[in-house]
Amino acid sequence: MPEMIPLGWFHTILGIGAVVSGFYTLIKYRVVSLANRSGKLYVLLTLIVAGTALGIYNQGGFGIAHKLAVLTLVALAGGVVMEKTRLFGSFSKYCQALGYSSTLLFHMIPAITDFLRRLPVGDPFINTLEDPLLRQFHLAFLAIFVVGVIAQALWLRKSPQS
Repeated sequence: MPEMIPLGWFHTILGIGAVVSGFYTLIKYRVVSLANRSGKLYVLLTLIVAGTALGIYNQGGFGIAHKLAVLTLVALAGGVVMEKTRLFGSFSKYCQALGYSSTLLFHMIPAITDFLRRLPVGDPFINTLEDPLLRQFHLAFLAIFVVGVIAQALWLRKSPQS
């Protein structure tokens, strides 16, 4: 695993902040929204983290992490558009939840991948991207994402304010 460059450290530290603020926002408000501070913080940090990911090329060219960064930016933009314009009427709130929640999934995939490939230092948990442990984490995150989005949709359907 290559050494972390300064941009990588900046990216990682802000990424941790984004994940923490994202989960905090989901726990407190059940959906990410620009209507509250933690939602704004999450969106801003996610924008910066995805942008910085596009500038990290220490593993040889445009790879899966860069593709996730692009997907994150698209999902983030979709969430903002749905929240601000209500483009699809009452269905927009569901698209907003899906967009913002997708970005949290897109944070978790490279986060766990880098964690398992780097730690413990000198004897990491995994050595390849095909390791079954990594795949199990990715599948678990996907399952949590699906359950979370369904829970958000049910809450939004019942919520009189949304």
